[in-house]
Amino acid sequence: MDRFAFVIPVFNHARAAVDVVEQARALGHPVFVIDDGSQDGSGEALAHVPGITLLRHPENRGKGAALCTGFAAAAQVADWAITVDADGQHDPRQAPELIAAIPPGMRPIVVGTRTGMEPSNTPWKSRFGRQFSNFWVRASGGHRVADSQSGFRIYPLPETLALGAKARRFQFEVEVLILARWKGIPATEAPIRVTYSPPGGRISHYRPFVDFWRNTTVFGGLVLRRWFVPRAIRARRREAEYAG
Repeated sequence: MDRFAFVIPVFNHARAAVDVVEQARALGHPVFVIDDGSQDGSGEALAHVPGITLLRHPENRGKGAALCTGFAAAAQVADWAITVDADGQHDPRQAPELIAAIPPGMRPIVVGTRTGMEPSNTPWKSRFGRQFSNFWVRASGGHRVADSQSGFRIYPLPETLALGAKARRFQFEVEVLILARWKGIPATEAPIRVTYSPPGGRISHYRPFVDFWRNTTVFGGLVLRRWFVPRAIRARRREAEYAG
């Protein structure tokens, strides 16, 4: 029987994180919350939520690093990690719909594709980030999903941990889609609702210009590897990394 666990990274989301975590906990799966060096009291607020595993980074390391910490812990008790952003834009109660999108006998990455992202009700940073990351996924030969930046996903464990993704900030979620395609791990999608004005206001840590350069560095290297490093050599390098 497949076992699922929630992995929720938190960085300065005290106003929304407790509600998100409580909604996830109500579904009955183990919940791993990673306080990634928050300075707004998020960790202290979450420490009072019963029935969860709270992990803490003493300083901010980035969303990807928080996810990796959560994956390693969740892998001890689960086969799959359900990731949800802590800013209130996702409804954890939709997780069963993502689980239902897993084809029988397969172990894909399931991406929750955000619906209703029209300019009239979606912040321009979210629309820009989605289009920009989709471009890098296509250019790098990754999975062509409609929403490569969505944080509401299901990851197969331990396959995801074995990918050897290097990015430790927002780029991690996009890099995983690229490496998964290279390694033959499938991906599928399921529509999800999204709320950009949760109670208390939404806090976004996405910085278009800073993250533009980080994206260029990370994914530029992946594009070069795709076009100039033969597939067999890439495979041997990955195998060596896993063995190490």
